Amino acid sequence: MLKIALGQMETIPGRPDLNTATIINMIHQARKDNVDIIIFPEMSVPGYLLGDLWEQQAFLRDCEDFGRQITANSQDICVMFGNVGIDWDKRNDDGRVRKYNAFFAAYNGKLLGNNNFPYPFRIKTLQPNYREFEDTRHFYSLRKLAVELDVKIENLLVPVQLVLPKRTLNIGCILCEDGWVDDYAVKPIATLHKHHSIDLFVNISSSPYTLGKNNKRNRVFSKQAKETQVPLIYVNTTGIQNNGKTVYTFDGVSTVYSGNGEIIAYCEPFHSAVKTVEIDLNDKGLNIIATEPPNDQTTASIYQALHYGIDRFTKSLGIKKVVIGISGGIDSALAAAIYTKVLGPSNILLVNMPSIYNSNTTKNLAFNLASNLGCLYTVIPIQESVNHTITQISNSAITDLQNNETLKLTVSPFVSENIQARDRSSRILAGIAAAFGGVFTCNANKSELSVGYSTLYGDQAGFFAALADLWKHQIYDLARYMNEFVFEQEIIPQETIDIVPSAELSFDQAVDEGKGDPIVYPYHDYLFRSFMEFWNRATPEDILQWYIDGTIEQQLGCPEGIISKLFVTRKDFIDDLEKWWKLYSGMAVAKRIQAPPVLAISRRAYGFDHREAQNGVYFTAKYLNLKNQLLAKQANTF
Repeated sequence: MLKIALGQMETIPGRPDLNTATIINMIHQARKDNVDIIIFPEMSVPGYLLGDLWEQQAFLRDCEDFGRQITANSQDICVMFGNVGIDWDKRNDDGRVRKYNAFFAAYNGKLLGNNNFPYPFRIKTLQPNYREFEDTRHFYSLRKLAVELDVKIENLLVPVQLVLPKRTLNIGCILCEDGWVDDYAVKPIATLHKHHSIDLFVNISSSPYTLGKNNKRNRVFSKQAKETQVPLIYVNTTGIQNNGKTVYTFDGVSTVYSGNGEIIAYCEPFHSAVKTVEIDLNDKGLNIIATEPPNDQTTASIYQALHYGIDRFTKSLGIKKVVIGISGGIDSALAAAIYTKVLGPSNILLVNMPSIYNSNTTKNLAFNLASNLGCLYTVIPIQESVNHTITQISNSAITDLQNNETLKLTVSPFVSENIQARDRSSRILAGIAAAFGGVFTCNANKSELSVGYSTLYGDQAGFFAALADLWKHQIYDLARYMNEFVFEQEIIPQETIDIVPSAELSFDQAVDEGKGDPIVYPYHDYLFRSFMEFWNRATPEDILQWYIDGTIEQQLGCPEGIISKLFVTRKDFIDDLEKWWKLYSGMAVAKRIQAPPVLAISRRAYGFDHREAQNGVYFTAKYLNLKNQLLAKQANTF
């Protein structure tokens, strides 16, 4: 039997000193348990999402020194860990020093693996360059090294030999993306298995939480373990890391797969732990009873990621107090409930800021929410200051200095709505947060962010947009979940869940009359999702073709029958589609670029997960042709 410890640790990005202290502490724990091998995540020394910190040579030297400290602590225990590997005599394509995303294995104070490889570490073969990843910006891959050395990739995909007192092991050491091989020509596990006798595969990863990702990873990794009939151990990190505009949680869920692909052990999500597994490699772990990992595609999983992300992000910035503007609506209510759970009611100040357009219904709901949560609460009306701003603008004479003529501006109802939103955020929330010694939140959801249904420097302002990767239907699901399972009582008022969503910025949005937002969430949530989250992102051309084919509801995943209910004529459908597409690819881009950091939950979040440029609106030639054909037909009903 072999005792292997999974060092599922919280990696602090940019702090190799703290990470090394954690690693050494976990090594000591494992040594007391007579563990043979302890495995830590990818880039467990420096962290992974570091931006251009990788360009600082002083930082790289620190990482090397801390790696040597870890190696020195490998007496009588094999330590596998991720760090940056550096070749100071070579250069990357950008002219900077050569860096590798590397897998180190140390035993009895020495690094292993240089007997059959150019370096005493293994190098990441497949470098992701999508979503938040930009490995190719900083690191040299094994594929590029093979080209440089003019050798076949299989000549460099070689195992690390570990000579233990009990037995000698050939270990296939791979890093994160090297296991996600479906779309790559090079398949590291299959190549290692084909050319070498492998006793154990080890995948060290720094893989962010994404809704449903672990379920897919278990299918992919289980298949590889079964095909090779070799046990596979996956070790992932916990904590949070960011790329400046998008914040990612790392859930861990380190997993052990037997030689027939069954899951035989795993670590709990979002928890650091040293988990020891005893495995008989002679029977490939088949003697261990299979277990069922948690489903990461549930509302419970989303809540866990949100709570963890907010907790770690506020702590990383030293934030202890938060101000939240609450309107009586669902988004601010959910934000208030989650932040209260994370920071405690005494550290949360809820602010209701009514104008003449806010109903007694929503004002009472805001008060009821604050009472249920037990938070600090205040009401600061805005109508007087809004009127003052409108009067100042309307009465201020503007002089054309070229001809000395004067003119005055007219404040339209739309501009008045924006003034209200900015008065709430830029004036009240920003000022009260400073006085309170805290920050204020952005409560925008993903549907609003998609089409810019928010005011720049108004309700889109704040230190963090924790809900901005959640579609509106997910907001409702979370509110119900929190009442039922987190608080186990009705904290978010049921009327807040039932009431029509509305910004209440004019009498045209009077909630007591059933008037609300222009976004019809049961349909537009799914339309906007197709623009943004589909791996092959949809455009109006795709949407119109699905509409013509009668498959649009199936393709989008929205409720059956909703299209005919919402749109009487083809022109109605097309007008709606073009309205939102113009907003999504037009002004909303500028707003998103200036939005606060978003906490990532889905397969693609706004920020530097969803790279976009301000290019303006474009409709493809085929879309325009389909549109003209459709509108030219005499029958104009679907």
